[in-house]
Amino acid sequence: MTGTTRIPKAELTGLYGALVKRMCRKMIGAVPEPMAVTWHNKKVLGFSYAVGRKMQKFDQCDENLKSLAHMAAVSLVGCGFCLDLGYFMAHNQGLDVDKAREVPRWRESTVFTPLERDVLAYAEAMTQTPPTVTDELSARLLDQLGAAALVELTACVALGNMVSRTNTAFGIESQEFSATCDLRPLAVRSPA
Repeated sequence: MTGTTRIPKAELTGLYGALVKRMCRKMIGAVPEPMAVTWHNKKVLGFSYAVGRKMQKFDQCDENLKSLAHMAAVSLVGCGFCLDLGYFMAHNQGLDVDKAREVPRWRESTVFTPLERDVLAYAEAMTQTPPTVTDELSARLLDQLGAAALVELTACVALGNMVSRTNTAFGIESQEFSATCDLRPLAVRSPA
């Protein structure tokens, strides 16, 4: 973590700031840098928070699959903050951290099922510019997950793209949340 962002971090002030700091410290141990940067525009912060909270209520797609897809997208974008936080959150939510740590090198790893590989490929295909999602991949996922779960998975990947691209543009890097709970380091993405 460099601690230097392209937009300076704001001090979270006032009653609302104190509440947000306390909530963040309770949930993840620190105020995330993206929140401190976005604090400059509370309407944008409120929008991001509201979308994230609503997404947490989605229940049509398996949480492990959504976590893997999110991490695949943010890994491809190169958002170290999002990747580390995703790994940390997988640990805190009791998801499969052995699989989560392997996401950056999922093509070479042997820990993923065929469905998980399709989910990871879908997340990366959505993240490419321009997107490279194929009819065949979509059809396989639709058959395996159903329409409601595929819509939910797609929304989760889209949100991961929005957040990771924003953080990358802000110059935000990993805060090493996963190191605080002694998780093994994330696997390193294989060269393309």
